[in-house]
Amino acid sequence: MNKSFIAGIGMYVPANVVTNNDLLKYMDTSDEWIQERTGIKERRYADRTKETTTTMGVEAAKIAIERAGITPQDIDFIVFATLSPDYYFPGCGVLLQRALKMKEIGALDVRNQCSGFVYALTVADQFIKTGMYKNILVVGAEKHSFGLDFSTRGRNVSVIFGDGAGAVVLQPTDDATRGILSNHLHSDGESAEILAMYNPGTHANHWMEEKYADFDDAEIGQMFFSHTMIDNAQVFPNMDGPAVFKKAVVKFPEVIMEALEANDLKTSDLNLLIPHQANLRIAQFVQQKLKLTDDQVYNNIQQYGNTTAASVPIALCEAWEKGKIKKGDLVCLAAFGSGFTWGSTLLRW
Repeated sequence: MNKSFIAGIGMYVPANVVTNNDLLKYMDTSDEWIQERTGIKERRYADRTKETTTTMGVEAAKIAIERAGITPQDIDFIVFATLSPDYYFPGCGVLLQRALKMKEIGALDVRNQCSGFVYALTVADQFIKTGMYKNILVVGAEKHSFGLDFSTRGRNVSVIFGDGAGAVVLQPTDDATRGILSNHLHSDGESAEILAMYNPGTHANHWMEEKYADFDDAEIGQMFFSHTMIDNAQVFPNMDGPAVFKKAVVKFPEVIMEALEANDLKTSDLNLLIPHQANLRIAQFVQQKLKLTDDQVYNNIQQYGNTTAASVPIALCEAWEKGKIKKGDLVCLAAFGSGFTWGSTLLRW
């Protein structure tokens, strides 16, 4: 059975830099308040009309494909991870296939939010291992800025997120010294509503408990989208930050250790951990718990914010471009997010 390896990698972030101070125009906050809680200094926002989740994914994909030494016509499958698609349907995968004028290949969209890229990479890895495909494009892209609540009411969520995209080309290899070693995926839907965007949706309040929402208008339980949802700010992401933090700092280290132990390796063997860029405080907690050095962990949330499914490939690409990842290095990708879902991929570069 073949192993799969990352043959090419690319990233794209919009040119528009939005600092913490820029957000003062819209909400009662401060640079100090945001940095203390998240570590974020700035983020990128896509052009409202000229850039979409797909177009950013296309730009990252072009770079990854070129670095892999192939053309878009050589790609035989697409896995696209995002929580902010251009349309409710169809998904971004087919839009990317069209934009890059690819053959009539399969395109799969993954909806695992912050864990999206790790899940997508795992799916692609299985296709490579079975020999079904030989050049798989895996993309993580997000355009959060179009759907955030830019008011003091929404600041706890809105200051965190940014836009961007990352992509890799996965290919088979018979080189025993490189490639993906193992993948580890988990979920726990018990607290799904703690980090969620309830509307628009088809739930008609079916899952809603009193502690999660104030849906007191019958209209909300009957309609996919309503004026009441807009008036009550029920069309924006909802997050119980402290609850997410408590879960993340437990599951992050667990899934990283699961990957290392499955391959008879230790934290001291790890050259670089690329965690999902959710919150710098979470990453620092995980680093401390696993006793990793600063050189063993790569964070860039300070510059880009939380780009959800795009954060792992953006950080991986940037780390590689800076020379922090070399051939033969042991690299762990790990993510935790809405669902809850979490996972890790351990690979030899």
